[in-house]
Amino acid sequence: MALFKKRTVGKAGEWYYCLEHKKVEEGPECPAKNRFGPYTSRAEAQHAMETARERNLEWETDPKWHDAAPGRADD
Repeated sequence: MALFKKRTVGKAGEWYYCLEHKKVEEGPECPAKNRFGPYTSRAEAQHAMETARERNLEWETDPKWHDAAPGRADD
């Protein structure tokens, strides 16, 4: 008997964005490595890629994440 059962059905109201199929799904249909979420609404999940792009841009331009001295180009 397995100690942990594989959760195939998500909780009601959990939304995910599948990176492999490029679609929104309610509950985890695809493996965790292929999805973003959970989100609280379908609309939030539909904008997952846009949200990821915005966050990446914020992190890339955040001076706290760059160790290079001022005036030096990053290698």
